[in-house]
Amino acid sequence: MADEQQWPKLGVSASIWRDGKVLLVERAKPPKGIWAFPGGHVEPGETLQDAAARELREETGMTAEFRGLLGLYDVIRRDGSGLLAAHYVIASYLGVAGPGEPLPASDAAAAVWADPDRLQGFRLAPNMHEAIARARQMLNGVQDLGRGG
Repeated sequence: MADEQQWPKLGVSASIWRDGKVLLVERAKPPKGIWAFPGGHVEPGETLQDAAARELREETGMTAEFRGLLGLYDVIRRDGSGLLAAHYVIASYLGVAGPGEPLPASDAAAAVWADPDRLQGFRLAPNMHEAIARARQMLNGVQDLGRGG
């Protein structure tokens, strides 16, 4: 087992949208260079949605109006010999961006509004294509989400 750690660990992410684009951050810590929704660990005594809002603020300076749970996603990593290195369960929340523009901070090297139809240049984290597609389905038909307001 990976250093006697308790797995899985609980994390959160924030799928935030504005004008049909999704907010992505590039990780500054291992695995560096991976693009994903802003997110991270849940602190003891913190609700999942509060954790998602905190991580969004810490990594980008942004706020959002959350509209619900996007989904639960497993991230499982193994080392070169196949032993478990990490296992996270990520509760991803869907929301509409508040005012302002994202500025990378904390463990984000970069933050951008990405066109979900043009993600070829991004090295995306596991489950991101699925999560973005699901978010778009959930946003479909909601007037002020994803198309400005």
